[in-house]
Amino acid sequence: MGETVIIGAGVVGICTALSLIERGRKVRLIDRDAPGQATSYGNAGVVSPFSIAPHSSPGLWKALPGMLSDPRKPLRVRPEFWPRMAPWGLRFLANGTEVKFRKSAAAMRALCAPSIELYRRHLEAAGQGGLIADSYYIHAFRNPDKASLDALGFKVRAEHGAELELVGPQGLQAVEPAVSKDFKAAILIKGQGRALSPGRIGTVLAERVAALGGIVERAEVKGLAREGETWTVTTSAGVHEAESVVMAAGAWSRALLAPLGLRLPLMAERGYHIEISDPGVTLNNSFTDVEATVVASSMEGGMRVAGTAEFGDIDAAPDPEREAIFRKLARGICPDVGDSPAKVWMGRRPTLPDSLPALGGFPGRPGLYAAFGHSHHGLMMAPKTGEVVAELVTGGDPGIDMAPYAPLRFG
Repeated sequence: MGETVIIGAGVVGICTALSLIERGRKVRLIDRDAPGQATSYGNAGVVSPFSIAPHSSPGLWKALPGMLSDPRKPLRVRPEFWPRMAPWGLRFLANGTEVKFRKSAAAMRALCAPSIELYRRHLEAAGQGGLIADSYYIHAFRNPDKASLDALGFKVRAEHGAELELVGPQGLQAVEPAVSKDFKAAILIKGQGRALSPGRIGTVLAERVAALGGIVERAEVKGLAREGETWTVTTSAGVHEAESVVMAAGAWSRALLAPLGLRLPLMAERGYHIEISDPGVTLNNSFTDVEATVVASSMEGGMRVAGTAEFGDIDAAPDPEREAIFRKLARGICPDVGDSPAKVWMGRRPTLPDSLPALGGFPGRPGLYAAFGHSHHGLMMAPKTGEVVAELVTGGDPGIDMAPYAPLRFG
């Protein structure tokens, strides 16, 4: 049996490697960065079986002018990027109907549902089960009139089995005493998990891959070609022949597949976070400031505040103004947060217009599989993605309808 090469060592690639090894496959995991330390490192740490609300929703277009006109808002398009952004944005908005919203939510649920269970299985096998903590996922509102369980996103979550509770200011303070009293209502999504260190999860699971006999190689992939019955993967460290290849390179997957004539509307959606090393306050759960569209969480390295959807060239420099903006957002959530040093991070989320990843094979290219495009949900969807792709590679049944994730579904 030949080797399977996985291009990309974020949590999606790492979980795919573990699932393949469990099925008896030889695996080589290749990335130019240390495993789990690029986009996978910088998320908000939410591990939610019910983060199933697509980003394009009915009526979103009405809010776009206000979101784009204020640099402090969570959405920004760099001026030079508009020619590429406009056609992608129209595709994105076209998915904002209730019918499409519900279909995408169901497909998201299939990947998110077992996330906590699967992570704990992998992490406990590595002796680090405590890296995922039990949690609520709190959505907090300054305007209590906007906190409604009848809103489409919460209604769909409830229909898929989420336990939700609407609380007022006293109920919120009882759960999260450190947050601002400006929040007048909150919706608690129960039965969730949160990562105490997303970066360390990546490191631990990659070490598990190596301990089980997988090869973890740090190199830059230069090219991919089909030669006879095998694939040739050319890297900065050498050339590898593979029986099968899993493309899990996140936002960089688009450029790596383009020489094969495969064109996908994959966008590098740039997200930021700051992590305040000594905040002086603690959050007990994952906490979303709905108005600001940022998520805060207490982690091993301090208090992390993450968010923003910035569209620009994949290699453009980070926005230096983000630190000041995020510090203000942190104080808006927790007024007593300290001014200790903070790490500022920027990463590229791989986003497709319908909020769903590309998973599965490519017609006419046997042995090549997609596992990218998870947008804001890579941490949550990674373990089930690994199971699904491993089943496909080994000829098994993934147990879910794969049509919503077809890599070439956009034509």
